[in-house]
Amino acid sequence: MTLTPPASRILPTVRLRVPTEEDAYAWYDVFKNPEVMEFHGGKPRGVSVYEELTARQRKHDAELGFCLWTLLDEDDAVIGFTGAQPWPHTHFGPVGEIEIGWRLGRAYWGRGYATAAAQVTVERVRAAGVPEVAAMVDSRNARSIAVAERLGMRHAETFAVPDSEPERSGYCFRLEL
Repeated sequence: MTLTPPASRILPTVRLRVPTEEDAYAWYDVFKNPEVMEFHGGKPRGVSVYEELTARQRKHDAELGFCLWTLLDEDDAVIGFTGAQPWPHTHFGPVGEIEIGWRLGRAYWGRGYATAAAQVTVERVRAAGVPEVAAMVDSRNARSIAVAERLGMRHAETFAVPDSEPERSGYCFRLEL
């Protein structure tokens, strides 16, 4: 099944690639904005976090055939990531499931990149034989909730986010592939 955008909105062209070592610095640059990190711990993270994350994604790609890919715009500029990975937590959320996700630099919000990239992700993960995906979205993140809904995902569960100040909840969306 190929996902197509609504007739009223033409989505941008995106390209996904397995993250390179250099992408750790590019991800750091596009994600260091506090607005971008509002629903991901609230503050920018250091380059070392992205070095570890990009290395883990290369391993996922080699072992699973999918990962959180580096997201490139029409001019091949790094604008964020999208993709899928095993849910990384063991104490809450969709433990043991494959999570899809997306994160964009602030300059790229509202232009259809997240939806376009998430659609490509769904197609790639389906081709890899994954039967169902989950997406964990902060309950306050209206933009990501809208992307999940555009993909046809359904809100399945609500989880308390541990160690969050103030206490937050996350919506778990699911989509059968």
